[in-house]
Amino acid sequence: MSVQKKSRKPQKGGKPSSNSGSGKPSYKKTGNPKRKKTVSPKTGSGIRLNKYLADAGVASRRAADKLIESGAVTLNGEVVTRLGTKVMPGDKVQFGGQTLKQEPLRYLLLNKPKGFLTTSDDPFNRRTVMNLVEKACPERIYPVGRLDRNTMGLLLFTNDGELAKKLMHPKFMVKKIYHVFLDKNLTKNDMLSIANGVELSDGKIVPDSIAYVAGADDKKQIGIELHSGKNRVVRRIFEHFGYQVVKLDRVFLAGLTKKDLPRSKWRFLTEKEVNMLKRLG
Repeated sequence: MSVQKKSRKPQKGGKPSSNSGSGKPSYKKTGNPKRKKTVSPKTGSGIRLNKYLADAGVASRRAADKLIESGAVTLNGEVVTRLGTKVMPGDKVQFGGQTLKQEPLRYLLLNKPKGFLTTSDDPFNRRTVMNLVEKACPERIYPVGRLDRNTMGLLLFTNDGELAKKLMHPKFMVKKIYHVFLDKNLTKNDMLSIANGVELSDGKIVPDSIAYVAGADDKKQIGIELHSGKNRVVRRIFEHFGYQVVKLDRVFLAGLTKKDLPRSKWRFLTEKEVNMLKRLG
């Protein structure tokens, strides 16, 4: 299918006060025995604490910074509040009373079939995409974004919270292409109207491109490229013009395709593909 188209280093011993006799600052001890100890940033090798938390699946780096500043994280039994703190081999990091460890980061691509919900848990015990990848790896992975129950196609899973947040953020303009099957032929005028932008209840959507699928016998098959992550956005675009989407397949996601990936099957991303995703934006 073708689609057209920075802070001063803290001083030891207390706060400086002026000393007119010597011309140099003197220091008064200001220690408070009831105050929690804090850990100063380590230098040299090691991994930044916010990244350690992100790799352990606690939160994204930005959210981890807030947890650190709030005093919710301890390093070797002492509260850490300074950003930039390094975790060295053998260090013990705890959050919420639990000792954390870095998990290997996993990146998995699924060719989702119809009839599965994109959620990590369903209270009504309906089939979810997690049923399809539950034996993929020991680490707990999560879907990045969503596809509605009856939409098929590419869905990414990872335990890399930082990358997941990036891929879902509108400013990174992650490219998605959908193969749309309609209940009737799409008129040229309606296609032009969609290309110029559609005003939906939650804002205007302007596709990056839209075209009839090359080689199709009719004009019911459409290729549409867009970067919006709004709920059911493709279906709502066509419903706005009186069409029903009878089949919807996401065939391209952030540079990834369905090549050699049958329906309901998954595969791990290559190192090259992971690096490509991390370079987006």
